[in-house]
Amino acid sequence: MSTVQQTPSGVTLDVDHSDATYRAWLKEAVRKVQADANRSADTHLLRFPLPEHWGIDLYLKDESTHPTGSLKHRLARSLFLYGLCNGWIRPDRPVIEASSGSTAVSEAYFAKLIGVPFIAVMPRTTSAEKIRLIEFHGGRCHFVDDSRKMYEESARLAVETGGHYMDQFTYAERATDWRGNNNIAESVFRQLELERFPEPAWIVATAGTGGTSATIARYVHYMQYDTRICVADPENSCFFEGWTTGDPDVTCDCGSRIEGIGRPRMEPSFVPGAIDRMMKVPDAASVAAVRALEQAIGRKAGGSTGTGLWSALKIVAEMVAQGRRGSVVTLLCDPGDRYLDKYYSDAWLAEQGLDIAPYSTAIGHLLETGVWPE
Repeated sequence: MSTVQQTPSGVTLDVDHSDATYRAWLKEAVRKVQADANRSADTHLLRFPLPEHWGIDLYLKDESTHPTGSLKHRLARSLFLYGLCNGWIRPDRPVIEASSGSTAVSEAYFAKLIGVPFIAVMPRTTSAEKIRLIEFHGGRCHFVDDSRKMYEESARLAVETGGHYMDQFTYAERATDWRGNNNIAESVFRQLELERFPEPAWIVATAGTGGTSATIARYVHYMQYDTRICVADPENSCFFEGWTTGDPDVTCDCGSRIEGIGRPRMEPSFVPGAIDRMMKVPDAASVAAVRALEQAIGRKAGGSTGTGLWSALKIVAEMVAQGRRGSVVTLLCDPGDRYLDKYYSDAWLAEQGLDIAPYSTAIGHLLETGVWPE
């Protein structure tokens, strides 16, 4: 502890930490990140086929077409701009992130883009394909056996290396400008402008950091839309319990099987008051939904897409039962080829004790009859 020295009477103290070399590096790093966004076209809004006479349109915002293949590309870009402009990311010092995969892939890409090292702290169970992608983009993987230890291990590495712990779970909702810049919600509404139901009844998101649901909900409120926001939560995650009980300190004992979403604690970036509804989705239902998606549009997607799609289909069924017309939007978060050894492997399902048959039957029944089975 240091003692503050009293300023001599009449003396102005003046300390200037300006660093021309660093500011030149900073300007170039921000330019590179902004240029990446400028080169990138918007992602597609895909239609999930539903019977025409229902009068309901279901869309998936396909975030798998970003340069790093997932919704997290937007988040990583925002986090890097936030860290750079706050002076937290410095030349030659590593950026460190606690991530189960997709965020780390995207952050490794941006770290390489601006020329700084990147370390991903992740569970040892992370899919081999995600590990390969992180390393492909120049990142290094640092494994932990207990996913609950990712945060403290990331913070420890930052102190040890003199780097910056990005901490997506705290800063995701702060880093993204929910009024428009790099905003997935603004993109969705712009793409819906010429559709028959341009203002969706519901948008369904899933929560890893909680930043996406916060961004979408804030934008909807800011623009004064009537759209409601639903967040779908997988098993082994505590967002649903924290939201329903109002307890921000709720935890669970094990990690989510649905990579990229679900957390063992209520993350600071999750904004409970901004959303309207939550669903707790069985993991087997998530897997059944992504397999149904492949049958419907010929695209494989990751498990988090299935969690959101299951909830979106449940909402569609409610609208059919109520005789309501309108549109529903959910997210295609990342491609399924990252999970061929998991969600598309019957051996993995058996190992996990997951039976998707009842959920696949339920989806088939809905699409044939318009009725959601009890």
